[in-house]
Amino acid sequence: MGEAHGGAYLRIGELSRRVGVPPDTLRAWERRYGLLRPGRTDGGFRLYSEADERRIRDMQANLAAGLAPAQAARRAIDAVDAAPAAPPQDGPPEDPIATLREALENFDEARAHAAIDAVLAAFSLESVLSHVVMPYLRDLGERWERGEISVAQEHFASNVIRSRLLAQGRGWDTGGGPRAVLSCAPGELHDIGLVCLGLALRAHDWRVTMIGAATPVDTVAGVARRLAPDVVVVAANHEERLHGHEDELRALAAIAPLVLAGPGATREAAARVGARLGTGDPVTVARRIADGGAPADARAAM
Repeated sequence: MGEAHGGAYLRIGELSRRVGVPPDTLRAWERRYGLLRPGRTDGGFRLYSEADERRIRDMQANLAAGLAPAQAARRAIDAVDAAPAAPPQDGPPEDPIATLREALENFDEARAHAAIDAVLAAFSLESVLSHVVMPYLRDLGERWERGEISVAQEHFASNVIRSRLLAQGRGWDTGGGPRAVLSCAPGELHDIGLVCLGLALRAHDWRVTMIGAATPVDTVAGVARRLAPDVVVVAANHEERLHGHEDELRALAAIAPLVLAGPGATREAAARVGARLGTGDPVTVARRIADGGAPADARAAM
């Protein structure tokens, strides 16, 4: 039984950053020695507690003292388990996705903002994007397609989230880092994934110029000529948004390095216009752009 109902609140990536131990190592310590005791929220989030963090730090100290891993783990477990328990909290932790979904789909903007404030305070922005915002948006879209929510609910939820994300991006074009120009393909009205990409790039100290939804490719080319960006991203949620624009995209790729991103971007489309393919969620795409990674060979998933 995990400790998620006694104060667990960290995803493994956050825990890894706090203690300076790679996630794979933490999983191995959990599996081999029972060092970690994660719990799960109703939405399936695997969460770790302050006690898990203390056991890891104790194990690190024991390893530094020369103990074998199994002995170091046993001492860490015994030391933390023997310590006085923290006072119980008022009930189990809320699943951030479930909380956000309930608030937004009941048009409770105040509670939705409170839920967003809570996850932004507890986790890094990249973690919020990867583990809360994008999963919720995918769930929102799927439930709308199944007719489980109304157009009004979908629009309200999207608008609240988009406004909060844009607020996080205030000033993201400042500094001296590389510059990215971000745009949606002509006719593509959904730009939240692109906003998430901009925020993730900003976390890597990039400057972001957001052109936004449904922009003609020649307009983006004009911006690229003026700003000489290090990369231009054109995003499309549907493949047909790119159809008929190959010549313009090819000309754009001659001005600045071009990345096609979003579910509508394919390897074939990128190859035809001389672009790289941004594949994965926005945080992954941003990381690959920032690292100068090679083109991927699968559909993007922004």
